[in-house]
Amino acid sequence: MRGEREVNEIIESLHARKSVRAFTGAAVPPELKRAILEAAAQAPSAGCQQLYTILDITDQALKDRLAETCDHQPFIAGAEMVLIFCADCRRWFDAYVEAGCTPRRPGAGDLLLAVDDAVIAAQNAVTAAESLGLGSCYIGDIMEQYEEHRRLLNLPDWVFPAAMLVIGWPTQQQKDRKKPERFDMRHIVHENGYRRGDGAELREMFAGRTGARSFEDYLKAFCARKYNSDFSREMTRSVEAYLRDFEEESI
Repeated sequence: MRGEREVNEIIESLHARKSVRAFTGAAVPPELKRAILEAAAQAPSAGCQQLYTILDITDQALKDRLAETCDHQPFIAGAEMVLIFCADCRRWFDAYVEAGCTPRRPGAGDLLLAVDDAVIAAQNAVTAAESLGLGSCYIGDIMEQYEEHRRLLNLPDWVFPAAMLVIGWPTQQQKDRKKPERFDMRHIVHENGYRRGDGAELREMFAGRTGARSFEDYLKAFCARKYNSDFSREMTRSVEAYLRDFEEESI
């Protein structure tokens, strides 16, 4: 591997990192948790506004409930750290009002900018955790269950749970588990503009993922399990509900 690319400890860590869904249950010392959170806060953000709020979920009953509402994934409840990175368009709006400004209502552009800030901060936390030997997993299902998650997390208008991270010490099985292969770079990096691949290129791109199955069998199964699934449809419903908060007059 060293002969194929320029490497240093950070790049090696990024290549080695994989999602962890089973934890030992050992505690994460407070100083390591603080280091991860502080690393997250050092992430770049639009205008240095830090358009996010991190919810540190320490209540075990709440972890247990999130394990159910986030597509019934018990390992969430067993994670030592559960962090929810919220795109926060409320805090700066409230500050503007406090300062006597007359701010416009946040719109979709403000939301997407805040989502950028939130997920960049989340990835800083992932990288910091990996450097400390801790495993992590993103939970996209936090975007589902609009009504329930707003109630559980006390989310006001203009605050959107963009990403959830679970962090803990990986089991040996998780350490030994092979990281899934990534697509070849020629399919991911397009020079100077987007290039839509034809059928032959798409088949070539997926050739390393289908295993013994045909292209058709692999994609049909994946489409049914993920893209056309009930949880994917629920995510779309909930995100559309969050988006309505940025379209309607609600202060």
